[in-house]
Amino acid sequence: MVSPDSTPLASPLTSNDSAGLRAEEFRALRATIRERGSLRVTLAVSGLVAWALLHLTVQIWIPMPVTSLVPLLVLAGVFEAVFALHVGVERIGRYLEAAYEADAPADPMGPQWEHAAHAFGRSLADAAGRLDPLFAALFVFASILNLVPVLLETWTPPYVELGVYGGVHLAFIVRVDRARRFARRQRGQELAAFARLTKNI
Repeated sequence: MVSPDSTPLASPLTSNDSAGLRAEEFRALRATIRERGSLRVTLAVSGLVAWALLHLTVQIWIPMPVTSLVPLLVLAGVFEAVFALHVGVERIGRYLEAAYEADAPADPMGPQWEHAAHAFGRSLADAAGRLDPLFAALFVFASILNLVPVLLETWTPPYVELGVYGGVHLAFIVRVDRARRFARRQRGQELAAFARLTKNI
């Protein structure tokens, strides 16, 4: 009788099957991009709805300047999650572009999506067709709306509360702007980095 512990584990891939391993890696990473991309949109929309409901609730039941920080904290958390998902998706995409699509122009039968999407984004002349993957404008607008009740309640000397709560909201807006600027640079920077790394693998 064979012990269950002595039975070798069946594996769809072996260490010698490099082609199969690369194909499996490519499929898994493409699936990760698809899932995280969909999750990013869902998270942004649901997070903004949750912020709006919380903001209204706070203003109805506890209309104090300090309570404006609660919905702002939720807004910031949602943005950080959206940003993390976007950065991760872009990083995987640049790896695929460098590791699997280095010969894309010369190999029409190989993977093409990341290479084609990258080239298409650079060639898009109409700014109206460019998407905001971080929903940065919406998050900035939401933070300004979040600050409006504070402005109405603290617009009297000595303006200490206005400075404190306004400064916290401004810090969040600066964070959104820095993340947006990084997202614009990320694709080119990380593609070059992965191109160097994959040559050494």
